[in-house]
Amino acid sequence: MVLAKMKETTEAYLATTVENATITVPVYFNDSQRQATKDAGTIAGLNDMSIINEPAAAAIAYGLDKMSSDDEERTVLIFDLGGGTLDVSILQIDPGADIDMRVFKVKATAGNTHLGGADLDNQMVKHFVREFLKRYKVLDIRSDKRALRRLRTACERAKRMLSFIAETTIEIDSLHGGIDFFATITRAKFEDMNKNFFSECMGAVEKCLSNAEMDKSSIHDVVLVGAPPASPRCAACSRTSSTGRTSARASSPTRPSHTALPSRPPFSAATRCCRMCSWSMSRRSRSE
Repeated sequence: MVLAKMKETTEAYLATTVENATITVPVYFNDSQRQATKDAGTIAGLNDMSIINEPAAAAIAYGLDKMSSDDEERTVLIFDLGGGTLDVSILQIDPGADIDMRVFKVKATAGNTHLGGADLDNQMVKHFVREFLKRYKVLDIRSDKRALRRLRTACERAKRMLSFIAETTIEIDSLHGGIDFFATITRAKFEDMNKNFFSECMGAVEKCLSNAEMDKSSIHDVVLVGAPPASPRCAACSRTSSTGRTSARASSPTRPSHTALPSRPPFSAATRCCRMCSWSMSRRSRSE
């Protein structure tokens, strides 16, 4: 259904038929899962030119595949932190004899399927629920699902703001019992309440390095994928675990591994449209 919707939106934008596509999948997908993904593309009316791993797609999105044949092999750490999962991969890029012969080899993977940006939101929601109960003891907001949903939306917005500024505010009209809720949170407070989260992120990076039998000095580039890594503390954690080398970072909530659709074909207008579709669908899913 998602592939069909993206195909429909892309065709409407380009005013032409879109038939070919390159699909990205998680690196841990087995052969049967990859085949099921190709079948889904076929059902959506797409000719799947190739299936590539998400770490390779993230590297392509930031131009790390643009290596001349004279360049040496590079080792890239992909730190992919989404809304509900964390994936860390170490990728070796061999430039090959020419640009069509470059090879992406996944050396190791690690992560946590129950760790993501939603955990940051949960901690902030809990913090402001305690703040509300402290101010208004006679009102219990915990049973008001609508109020909690509005509070979570405000917390997500505040989390994004704290990636760029040191302090932000939350203002919600008539949150619960007719009370207008106003509160301030600093980046330092946000990072302190999520210190266990950042510790687990560092642990995943260290485990991935251990699985690849490499040390920090072996990493040439670091790619941060997703919205949560825009957090200064999260970016600092990945740099600390990888000798401080960062080649690129996502500047928008879009997941580069989902927007770097073309692998071998050159970027085109269709590519740009697919990026826009992925970005808008991502924003719409979060707003819902």
